[in-house]
Amino acid sequence: MRIQREARIYVAGHRGLVGSAIWRELERAGFSNLIGRTHAELDLLDASAVTRFYEESKPELVFAAAAKVGGILANDTHPAQYLYENLQIQNNLIHGAWKAGVKKLLFLGSSCIYPKLAPQPLKEDYLLTGPLEPTNEWYAIAKIAGIKLCQAYRRQYGCDFISAMPTNMYGPNDNYDLQTSHVLPALIRKFHEAKATGKSEVVCWGTGAPLREFLHADDLARACVFLMENYSDEQFINVGCGSDLSIRELAETVKHIIGFTGNIVWDSTKPDGTPKKLMDSSRLFALGWKPQVDLEQGIRFAYEDFLKRFGKQ
Repeated sequence: MRIQREARIYVAGHRGLVGSAIWRELERAGFSNLIGRTHAELDLLDASAVTRFYEESKPELVFAAAAKVGGILANDTHPAQYLYENLQIQNNLIHGAWKAGVKKLLFLGSSCIYPKLAPQPLKEDYLLTGPLEPTNEWYAIAKIAGIKLCQAYRRQYGCDFISAMPTNMYGPNDNYDLQTSHVLPALIRKFHEAKATGKSEVVCWGTGAPLREFLHADDLARACVFLMENYSDEQFINVGCGSDLSIRELAETVKHIIGFTGNIVWDSTKPDGTPKKLMDSSRLFALGWKPQVDLEQGIRFAYEDFLKRFGKQ
């Protein structure tokens, strides 16, 4: 499906890490009829407001990148919010798209949908084959429901609704709040503040042993536009870079990029989360898509964005 450059395209969550990257990529590719709404303009938890929005704006394509997101601490502390709000947001977006006759919708999930101890790398057909990681199962269950909802609307109504599961994301417009952020932005902030205040050490959660994969938001955005044009299948598809590293290695890399000269202390009383999480993205790679941003260069870009937003103090 070749997307017409004048198509009306709604990016839900266009101010967030992923949504803003999709918006930038669409603009870069020459799409000019983009639709975005801030939370103040459209509360995605309000079903009637979402229905009115669809009726008035009439989008032809929808990128469903809006979600309540956070790291281990946020998920573990606010399970009801993470389950309820994400279910509501995606129900309203997907059901509303069907009612409004949207031609195609791409729903974005998360790699946390997979069982905690699933074989590595994670293949799409490992979904629902074992227990989830307890610290973020609430968010994971919501995302699994979103995948199933797209599949159900596809089966019952013939909707061209597809789902993509990104690995761990980072990049411009990331969340750097230490209470709710993911590991990479949290490390950037921690090392920056330690350097700025002359601290001699930075304390990091866990043992540093877990292995994680990281994808720059601009790469995910390119993958999303690619999938919107080249993929139409009930089975969701993984989006990763194909390689991982330990949290310890990641912390050392961030420390080096920021120029912090002190020590890293690992607080092993804090949870590690899933021991290893690497996506098998071979189905996507076979379609002809590959990531472009090297991790070290990507972290440098992310740190530049952090400095622009939060100053050099």
